[in-house]
Amino acid sequence: MATVPLGFRLLPGVSNNSTRDTRYKIFILVFTFFVYTSYHCSRKPISIVKNELHKNCTVLGINDTSCDWKPFDHANFKELLGSLDYAYLFAYAIGMFLSGHIAERMNLRYFLTAGMISSGVMTIAFGLGYFWGIHSFAYYIVVQILCGLVQASGWPSVVATVGNWWGKGKRGLIMGVWNCHTSVGNILGSVIAGVFVSTAWGWSFIIPGLIITFMGVLVFFFHVPKPSDVGCSDPDQNGQAAPMTDETHQECHPQYESVPWKKWHRYYSIEDPNVQDSTALVPTGEEKAVSFWKALLVPGVIEYSLCLFFAKLVSYTFLYWLPNYIKYSAKLSNTKSADLSTVFDFGGATGGILAGLLSDYTGGRASTCALLLVLAAPMMYIYNLYGAVSIETNIILLFITGMLVNGPYALITTAVSADLGTHKSLRGSTHALATVTAIIDGTGSMGAALGPLLCGMITVWRDVFYMLIAADICALLVSLYIYFTYNNAARAWRMNIKSWSVGGLLFWTLAACMGGFAVGACCNYYFFNFL
Repeated sequence: MATVPLGFRLLPGVSNNSTRDTRYKIFILVFTFFVYTSYHCSRKPISIVKNELHKNCTVLGINDTSCDWKPFDHANFKELLGSLDYAYLFAYAIGMFLSGHIAERMNLRYFLTAGMISSGVMTIAFGLGYFWGIHSFAYYIVVQILCGLVQASGWPSVVATVGNWWGKGKRGLIMGVWNCHTSVGNILGSVIAGVFVSTAWGWSFIIPGLIITFMGVLVFFFHVPKPSDVGCSDPDQNGQAAPMTDETHQECHPQYESVPWKKWHRYYSIEDPNVQDSTALVPTGEEKAVSFWKALLVPGVIEYSLCLFFAKLVSYTFLYWLPNYIKYSAKLSNTKSADLSTVFDFGGATGGILAGLLSDYTGGRASTCALLLVLAAPMMYIYNLYGAVSIETNIILLFITGMLVNGPYALITTAVSADLGTHKSLRGSTHALATVTAIIDGTGSMGAALGPLLCGMITVWRDVFYMLIAADICALLVSLYIYFTYNNAARAWRMNIKSWSVGGLLFWTLAACMGGFAVGACCNYYFFNFL
């Protein structure tokens, strides 16, 4: 058994076992919330500082590029800034696959601590480029690559921890609320970066870097990856505590360094990733890590990974380029653009909770994703057309867009990953959550790397939104495939629409229209830019 962290030993004890279990579960949920908030806080500043690295000097009445930060003072500045995003996100995606493998084979507390402190160092290093007067593009690229690699330590670790402490129960709602750390971190990072962006942008990175470093130290003293590490009972997949079989009924308290009772784990009896039923408790024996290929072949992992590829492409393009777009379209200052961009994150937090609640109520993860995705495409088009009409209109449309864009992304990376990480095919392998999470989010991060890169290459903002709408439709098609492939009721309906019935005609017409819209958007970009 893992050694109990020193800080966790100092937490007040509770005499009642069930109350103690609940208090520790809540503590872990809140603690990991702030842990990952610091991750997003440290990765947000680059999107705010972009406007300062290239100010568009002609707006200030200056005919040269003296107000820009070299090497971003050339005509290809947008490609260079997009390359910074791509370098970070591609390294993050590669690091995600590696971190999932490593996290299952070492103590998550040590792994997470090392990752957070390293992330802080790399974030601070980027900010020091301002104070040291560094104008080498290679320096910033290398820092971004290293930062992406170490930042990948966070997500598999915190999802595995929350999945270990919380069973199925209301997992969609609980993880939807918990996933607000993404938006809270983005908002906090935007506000901090916005304060310093126009005076000394180096502090926009250094302060978030210090925050995540401090949180890394707290992780070393307080993080507990599994309930059994502190003598608590493991939850079953309905969110209830599994019974303790030890005759002495030892209390759940950090003072216990070992637990003599058998470890039990409840597995799903899964017909599909959307509808899951619990079966009897099955003893797992010794815990062992699951292989990458075994996790990859879990039904639904490949499909949801592909869906997240497109969904995260859209979400992260907004994350890294929204302040720049707001400055361009609404003609606002750097600080006001940063502040207004936080509305997207407020909407994203609401969307994550809504998606979790809806998926718990309906029992369908894929159908919930499909619903939000089908609404997101026209919403992005409307925001591009009317977002600059007024500040009030921008706020309303941006909030709704954030809600619809981030809802599916939040659901897949949290509840869906936790569901698939406890699939019945993984019976005997209790170390699967981090690996499955890493596969899904790592694939999604590939899309997250591609989106900002394409945004930097596309010169017209209208075409950027066409690209985002096309990606959203691709995610929608994948989610519909998941629904019709794995859901029993949908399978029966799908068999009926193979004939040319009215329902079948409508279904295939809708599919053809969505595919045609995606192809049309790509052709529009090609004709406008290359012919």
